[in-house]
Amino acid sequence: MTSDTTIQSANNHHTIRPPPPSNHHHHYYPNSSSSSASASIKGCCCCLILLFSFLALLAVAVVLVIFLAVKPKKPEFNLQQVGVQYINLAAATATADVNSPTSASLSLAIRMLFTAKNDNKVGIKYEESTFNIMYRGIPLGRGSVPGFFQPAHSIRQVQTTVSVDRVNLLQADAADLVRDASLNDRVELRIMGDVRAKIRIIGLTSPAVQVSIDCAIVISPRKQSLTYKQCGFDGLQL
Repeated sequence: MTSDTTIQSANNHHTIRPPPPSNHHHHYYPNSSSSSASASIKGCCCCLILLFSFLALLAVAVVLVIFLAVKPKKPEFNLQQVGVQYINLAAATATADVNSPTSASLSLAIRMLFTAKNDNKVGIKYEESTFNIMYRGIPLGRGSVPGFFQPAHSIRQVQTTVSVDRVNLLQADAADLVRDASLNDRVELRIMGDVRAKIRIIGLTSPAVQVSIDCAIVISPRKQSLTYKQCGFDGLQL
């Protein structure tokens, strides 16, 4: 009896210990499928960049070959004729000296005829051009020529009319104008403007080139006609 009680007491005092910690470690391995997909995308991007670069270089080479084969020449845009439609000068003076007016009002209309000549094997696209008419550096009026396309090996004439409607000049300029018109029968004007053109080859358009036109003309108020014209052209290079 005593021995059974001793065994039972020993069993009641038995300590339950937790299991020892495991020595196994968890390892995380990268996903091999995502790495291969990323590498594939990078490879495709590099291929596309190389392809676009090759196509761009090929396009540039084709354009250069075409331009060298065509050998474009600069287009000719000249002021051919200037016609005086009317000119009227009204001077106001507060003194007895008619050659020293206090002011003057100028009205005139001149027609300008331009000739565009294209000796190239390809067409030329002209943009709208504006021309100013000036007297001793004073702007009097302006005229414009609308844009147009000129085929290869062709000559085209375009015209514009510059109208000046009662432009008032200051005393010094009015005196000069009255003196030029009444005593000398010689009014010198200046026509200035820019012409922009592009060459078109098989649907391709070159960058715009520009020519500056500067013409000096002399008008006879008595004869209502042009007595002198000299033009200079500068800046157009292809």
